[in-house]
Amino acid sequence: MDILRLSTDWAKAEVFSAKMVTLLSLLFFLVAIGFWQLGKTVTAKAFVWPLMVTGVLMIAIAAGLYFTNKPRILSFEMAYKNNPDEFIQNEIARTAKSQQDLATIVFKVLPAIIIVAAVLIIVVSTPLWRAIGITIIVLMSCLMFIDSNTAARNANYHQQLLDVKQWPTK
Repeated sequence: MDILRLSTDWAKAEVFSAKMVTLLSLLFFLVAIGFWQLGKTVTAKAFVWPLMVTGVLMIAIAAGLYFTNKPRILSFEMAYKNNPDEFIQNEIARTAKSQQDLATIVFKVLPAIIIVAAVLIIVVSTPLWRAIGITIIVLMSCLMFIDSNTAARNANYHQQLLDVKQWPTK
């Protein structure tokens, strides 16, 4: 098994994910512009700013994914060439920590935020706060979708690293 190829493929998949998040953020901007231009009701107009803010947050998330993982593609090659065993150990530790972080965020924090936003929609009757609650639910659902895919990709990569560790690289 070519561990360097495995690692760079994982990083490239994360970069691709960043590009998909960017497209999703553009969709949020387009919907916000649509509500701004075509919305006739107070409720429709209330969605403009929450959707714009969500688009900005999604751009920030995409940038974080991209600028974290794009340099890894080159650094993986150098680190692997310098010391393959150390590279594998570092990646195993990093992916284990990521699995733990993703499990907490994706399956505990994001659903809790969705519940709070749902309560906000029920309790508050002003259009702006309802629009904020609905937008938060949509954003958190998108993040759960993205992060659950990231978690699955990370778990697979982690397992493959563990499998490679069983076989000496030298």
